Parts: sequence; structure tokens; C-alpha cells
Amino acid sequence: MYRVDASTPDGYVAVLDGWRQAGVAALRDVVREAAPGLEERLKWGHLVYFGGGPVLLIRAEESRLLFGFWRGKRLLHLEPRMTGGGKYELRTLELREHTPLERPAALALVAAAVRLNMELGDPTRPGRM
Repeated sequence: MYRVDASTPDGYVAVLDGWRQAGVAALRDVVREAAPGLEERLKWGHLVYFGGGPVLLIRAEESRLLFGFWRGKRLLHLEPRMTGGGKYELRTLELREHTPLERPAALALVAAAVRLNMELGDPTRPGRM
């Protein structure tokens, strides 16, 4: 398993290289623009954004980036390429070096994810899904 060795969010980006570094930096910029109030943490070995509980994640792997949403199942109308399942309705969009993701679409995903947490509360608390 690929693991980024960093102790801060800025350090996470700094140790990446090439398209992965550029991709994570671009996703971070999208998150900051769409939802400047989210708290960014390095948790579980990747970037996690919190606002009334976890909202989304950005994870760099050896050959892909994951842009994941705790309530992604409810966001499939915005991005049907997201996959996954399991706990908390988590869905992730797999991005590779040449995978297209338009900035307006990414901004809409982040804004919608934040709204869901505001409306429904922390997705990790029982009864909040």
C-alpha cells in the first residue's frame, strides 16, 4: 500500500511529485474555494476535511488520486463516476493522470457535500445518514 510520509497537510502535498502533487494541490484549491470554513487535517494517512463531521477526503496513491465524499452516494447525480460503498454512504472519484475533472463540477461536489452535512449532521454519528 502506498503511504505518504507527512505530518501536516502542507507536508503531505510537498512530498508528492509530478501530476499527483499538481492534482492534490488543485483539489485542495477547489475545497478551499468552495468551502473555506472546512477544517483540513491529515488523518488516516491522507487529507480529510471536516465541517459538522467528516465531509470529504483527498488521497494520493501510487497511480491515482481519490476524491472521496462521506455522503457521496447522495452526490451521484453530480458525479456518476464515483464508486464504492460501505459505511457512511462513502463514494470516491478515482482520478488518474489524464482523468478529466472540470473545476465547476468539483466546486459543485464540495458545496453539495458541505450542505448535506449542514442539513443532516455528522455522517459518522448513529442516526445521521
